[in-house]
Amino acid sequence: MHDLTGFQRDLLYVIAGLDEPHGLAIKEELEAYYEKEIHHGRLYPNLDSLVDKGLVEKGQRDRRTNYYTLTRRGAREIEARREWEEDYVGADLSQTQTA
Repeated sequence: MHDLTGFQRDLLYVIAGLDEPHGLAIKEELEAYYEKEIHHGRLYPNLDSLVDKGLVEKGQRDRRTNYYTLTRRGAREIEARREWEEDYVGADLSQTQTA
């Protein structure tokens, strides 16, 4: 996951959290999170990149609609990232001191 952009990592997380989402559903989730419009020219090339890297599979629901699912490798990458974050951030940020 070290070679992914933050946007691509967020795409992975959204796909992992939804049941075979289509592109528009992913777009809507990210727009809610980022609080700004996500253009198709940003979304779909990044989804294709995740497919090319073997982290996501793309299926066809009908002639116009694709759906996306996490691969086993994608799930392993998310888990490894979560473990790495845990090493540095820990479970309880409420006890961090402010400057």
